[in-house]
Amino acid sequence: MTNAHHPVIEATGVRRSYGGRSGSPEFEAVRGIDLTIERGELFALLGTNGAGKTSLMEVLEGLAAPSGGRVRVFGYDPVAERRHVRPRTGVVLQESGFPGDLRVGEMARTWAKTLTNPRHPAEVLDTVGLSDRVDVAISSLSGGERRRLDLALAVMGRPELLFLDEPTTGLDPESRRGAWALVRSLLAEGTTVVLTTHYLEEAEQLADRLALMHEGQVVRAGTPAELVAEEPARIQFTLDTDVRLPVLAGEHAALRSRGLTRHTVTTHALESDLLALLTWSTQERLTLGALDARAGSLEQLFLTIADQSATPQHTNQEVLA
Repeated sequence: MTNAHHPVIEATGVRRSYGGRSGSPEFEAVRGIDLTIERGELFALLGTNGAGKTSLMEVLEGLAAPSGGRVRVFGYDPVAERRHVRPRTGVVLQESGFPGDLRVGEMARTWAKTLTNPRHPAEVLDTVGLSDRVDVAISSLSGGERRRLDLALAVMGRPELLFLDEPTTGLDPESRRGAWALVRSLLAEGTTVVLTTHYLEEAEQLADRLALMHEGQVVRAGTPAELVAEEPARIQFTLDTDVRLPVLAGEHAALRSRGLTRHTVTTHALESDLLALLTWSTQERLTLGALDARAGSLEQLFLTIADQSATPQHTNQEVLA
């Protein structure tokens, strides 16, 4: 067993490239990433389209060797020493490709026979809400039901490390909450989870730490609270007259349209600026129309990064270790 004080995953300078043969240009999907994932945490990997998330996940899972750099999972090379790593991991890929003619119960029982210490198939299927679909062919399942089957098989072997690549895609809100509950129960048991997701709420709710990738590099990383705290808040409102606003800590912009002026204040002092505006508007007997004040969010950070080229603010080792 891995020492509880040692990281479950250590990656240094990881690169992954495609092409470069028969005259085709080489494309570098992962461009030198360092990260450390500790035992028992949920680490979320987010990124813009084509950021390299899945390419990096496949390297960490041992499904592909890095083009450069070094990866260790439980202290082993996940490709060269796969026999030491695979029995201790579970994986939910973006697409599983299970035989469509098998029934759900048959697939679960067959999968259990490949595992050393499996959970009972009926127990796991019940956990993901598929106990009433045991005799249904996999080809007849909905997309969300297939995703739940993927998750059931991934956790059946009691993994110490679980990779979840877009695990809740296609799930309805109720099924998604059920999947979250299952992941939380695994974390409580000490399982380490690496998650990729397009659902930012999912990352905010579940992740201990997360990294945002763009163009093959990590551009921001930390706890959800740390990353959101770095983002400015926003206050928006309309006025039907042109007036000078009170002195505010944040930056102010105004746009006149159809007889109204829409004001936007971008600020790191949400409470004080909002109080100043409300006090001023009361004194001036003005109504702040369509008033909307909200703190910074992970979605706001994500959209900001999507509009920028990859320019990491820190080295990967500084932000991820």
